[in-house]
Amino acid sequence: MKIASIQLQITDTQLASDRIKKTDQLLDKYAGYDFFLLPEIWMTGYNTFDHYLEEAEPLDGPFVAHFAQKARELNAYLFAGSFVEKFNDHFYNTSILFNRQGQLIASYRKIHLFTYGSEEGELLTRGTDPVTVDTEFGKVGLATCYDLRFPEQFRKELDRGAKMFLITSAWPLTRLAHWELFNAARAVENQCFLASCNCVGINRGVVLGGHSRIIDPWGNVVAAGDENESVVTAEIDLAAVDQIREEFPQLKHRVPIE
Repeated sequence: MKIASIQLQITDTQLASDRIKKTDQLLDKYAGYDFFLLPEIWMTGYNTFDHYLEEAEPLDGPFVAHFAQKARELNAYLFAGSFVEKFNDHFYNTSILFNRQGQLIASYRKIHLFTYGSEEGELLTRGTDPVTVDTEFGKVGLATCYDLRFPEQFRKELDRGAKMFLITSAWPLTRLAHWELFNAARAVENQCFLASCNCVGINRGVVLGGHSRIIDPWGNVVAAGDENESVVTAEIDLAAVDQIREEFPQLKHRVPIE
């Protein structure tokens, strides 16, 4: 599986329409890849809280429709990052995954909303259930940014059969060491591949950390970005997960703790 994590630059001067156009161009440049990832609330800018409610859309809105079409054009799985979803009177940080035919095969509402210097927890409603979904390569689990700090969510996805975790994020540079640590830890402790997509740039005074990563079940960094806009690419085989779990069967040694 050829995978590409599109590490977008976010600035306060960009229009959403321009950001989408640039994203389409980056995706087209890597046509032929099997799996793409985009960052968290990248169309609006994660820290642009005053735009959340006015730019929110339903799941059948133009943002989802656009990237459904893009997945069809690319003939690829597209984890289009997250956007602010409006549903009835509630708003969510919702990430979306399309298959090669452009079908929306999974949507995940962020469970762990961030409140440290962030208005996310005030404006949005948290999700309630982890999400895993079948793909032609194996089951993948979805998570968003702050979720990385909560290993129990990834255990739930592991128990549902996940062989890879997809992470969309707007993680700041100030906590880069934590980002690198948690990316590796969630992969190693669950013996899964992990692919993350983080933003770069400065959004409302927050320097975004970049360093998107693709990590194997041993914790090895297969590919990683830096602090510049870039596309992080790798070729991986999820069949290696079963081999590694058989070779080093730590998951079989789990002991229930009351």
